[in-house]
Amino acid sequence: MFSTSRARICEGVGTRRNRETAGDIPRTGREAREGGAPDRGSFPGSSTRWFLFRYHNREEGPAGPSARLVSCLVKRTLPFGSGEFLNHPGRLTVPRRGSAPALAQPPGAPGGTGGSGAAPSWAGSPAAMDSDDEMVEEAVEGHLDDDGLPHGFCTVTYSSTDRFEGNFVHGEKNGRGKFFFFDGSTLEGYYVDDALQGQGVYTYEDGGVLQGMYVDGELNGPAQEYDTDGRLIFKGQYKDNIRHGVCWIYYPDGGSLVGEVNEDGEMTGEKIAYVYPDERTALYGKFIDGEMIEGKLATLMSMEEGKPHFELMPGSAVYHFDKSTSSCISTSALLPDPYESERVYVAESLISSAGEGLFSKVAVGPNTVMSFYNGVRITHQEVDSRDWALNGNTLSLDEETVIDVPEPYNHVSKYCASLGHKANHSFTPNCIYDMFVHPRFGPIKCIRTLRAVEADEELTVAYGYDHSPPGKSGPEAPEWYQVELKAFQATQQK
Repeated sequence: MFSTSRARICEGVGTRRNRETAGDIPRTGREAREGGAPDRGSFPGSSTRWFLFRYHNREEGPAGPSARLVSCLVKRTLPFGSGEFLNHPGRLTVPRRGSAPALAQPPGAPGGTGGSGAAPSWAGSPAAMDSDDEMVEEAVEGHLDDDGLPHGFCTVTYSSTDRFEGNFVHGEKNGRGKFFFFDGSTLEGYYVDDALQGQGVYTYEDGGVLQGMYVDGELNGPAQEYDTDGRLIFKGQYKDNIRHGVCWIYYPDGGSLVGEVNEDGEMTGEKIAYVYPDERTALYGKFIDGEMIEGKLATLMSMEEGKPHFELMPGSAVYHFDKSTSSCISTSALLPDPYESERVYVAESLISSAGEGLFSKVAVGPNTVMSFYNGVRITHQEVDSRDWALNGNTLSLDEETVIDVPEPYNHVSKYCASLGHKANHSFTPNCIYDMFVHPRFGPIKCIRTLRAVEADEELTVAYGYDHSPPGKSGPEAPEWYQVELKAFQATQQK
């Protein structure tokens, strides 16, 4: 539940006084670096995770030699878009009989063997343990060989509550096995000589899935990632656990990022592109960590051996990441969005006394993104403190932020970088407000069709004001809305 607000509410989010969040707002590259981002999620961002690295320590005791499996919990923060995948607890190097114990290292860590209970040599590296790290031991359910090592099908449970179920051969995992981690995530695949080989499946605690090819316990080769709804959100290659080569990042709103990632697996380079939901219109150029620095209008012409081919539009304007603030709607207020410009135009509304409206230039099917709703970013508290006359173009983005297109930017002669605020209200709309992460505006709302729309048809949305606010006898809405509501309800009763 969130505080009341006089802003329009996104269809499907709820009423003003009783609305639910539509989910985490995906972050852009800059936001991920400055303020964090949803862990992995539909939109890749930075995240902090615990990773387990394990080794066997051989000990001498009164009853003879024995092996103890030791686990190091390591906390790592993964950067936006890096694709660094560290959770490979299957990469233990268990000492063979008569050999010195060895320690599997995290990717990129220097040094790497440990024994006799000594601290790992990479303890001072960027991946090193901090004061929160701890050592945990195993409990084995299943057969042990003469050296006390797991042999055959065993269940190994750690004091962290992680466990591994699978087949062992003298302490080494061999055959199909599956890790069950304390956070609810799992890792499943086929092990050879203690290392994951071939196709592996990592299932996140939220139900998202990463499927990839493993070589000696590391992601090397093609990989795909899916969100909790089964939608593809990443497709590309990994090399030594880091995204490599040409990769695609797919957003739930239909847009995508594509390009050859840098050595850190980030969408950084001079030949990165944001592709709009039509899978044809693109902004191509320089991106840093997924953020558009300088993009020009281009068309995705073809795919050759998995690599996209773009054709730049001669004389294109230059676009860059330009997220609004509470005082600046855009640094290029009169630069139209190229995708939106092909789909909508502003004209006198067909709705009586509604002023201007938004119309479709082309015939489209349902579920088509038509327009974008950018504006200055203000708080719900500010909106609530104002008169309805000042809230004509306010739209709730999330529980904290409202998008507003105030005077004079409600006139296309002053602002036309986005046109979504021109869509008028209807109780039988042909469109909805939906979440969108725009390469230029950042997290905003878009206008998406509910059904097929003809060329020159006016696009309408339901503003979603609260019809039954607590303590009031009527809707918490401007007067014109209340009049239209009564008229609509009268027609429904006939």
